[in-house]
Amino acid sequence: MFKSWKKGGIVLSSVVMAFTMAACGDKTDNNASAGGSASPSATAEATKAPETKLSGSIKIDGSSTVYPISQAVAEEFMKKHKDVQITVGLSGSSNGIKKLISGEITIADSSRKIKDEEKKQLTDKGQDTVEMPVAFDGITVVIHKDNDWAKEMTVEQLKKIWEKNSTVKLWSDVDPSWPKEPIKLYGPGTASGTFEFFTEAINHTAKESRTDFTPSEDDNVLVKGVSSDKYAMAYFGYAYYLENKDKLQAVAIKKDANSPAVAPSIETIEKGTYAPLSRPVFVYPLKSELAKPEVKEFLKFYMSAEGQKLVEQVGYIKLPQAMYDKNLEALK
Repeated sequence: MFKSWKKGGIVLSSVVMAFTMAACGDKTDNNASAGGSASPSATAEATKAPETKLSGSIKIDGSSTVYPISQAVAEEFMKKHKDVQITVGLSGSSNGIKKLISGEITIADSSRKIKDEEKKQLTDKGQDTVEMPVAFDGITVVIHKDNDWAKEMTVEQLKKIWEKNSTVKLWSDVDPSWPKEPIKLYGPGTASGTFEFFTEAINHTAKESRTDFTPSEDDNVLVKGVSSDKYAMAYFGYAYYLENKDKLQAVAIKKDANSPAVAPSIETIEKGTYAPLSRPVFVYPLKSELAKPEVKEFLKFYMSAEGQKLVEQVGYIKLPQAMYDKNLEALK
């Protein structure tokens, strides 16, 4: 059974992978002595397909949201190809793309689409990238387990809290029936694709937000902040909520006061009914790196059935098969 991956000081335990080889039919060895035949093991050795020997290094950095997927895939790939070394960082989507542009890394993880100006910077350096969606995610607004007043919130209420120059200080500033207690806010850092997507979806302007909140690229910091304060709130990827749902509760979102409240789930994220916070997440490899066998094979494994199982195992929602097939076609 596959394991689950988290950021921070989580030890990645071993996974036992079973491999099955197709049985080979009996064949007579023409070079054997009269009346003799090759042993079954010799026949199998002679007829099995040669394995590709891969070596080299792959550097991945970027989104903290995509990190658990890439880390899980990297761990399993390195077990199959022990001479390939893969490092995965989590500096935020924007920082990951900056490192891709500067040639510091092979693949950028991103929880947002690459921007036109970032593509131009790559082109100016004679480089290009391939956009590969790898999973669906739903940005999850979380509150303390004991919060019994804000289990449902409208997009407008979230905007009132998070917009630039917000005057909201107390929960009662959002709704007079809510407690007259200070809201303690936590969120992703400004280099995060999650920060950018959330601010555009809720505040209607990407990267425009109030600044008096505790930012961190490490979602475990956000989890700890909210789980230890009854009056706190944060937002981050759905997988981190699943990992910590015993400590937190997710807010059900209403598009407006007359709409039904929709909680994040695999079904609502996949169907897009968890709006406006459902989204795809991506990896962006440099095109020039795809010529390297270890990079190409790693990405093929990422898009394979095994890779898709890992997507689900770490708490994300796999894409329709056609989207993975399109990624694989790009590798040709």
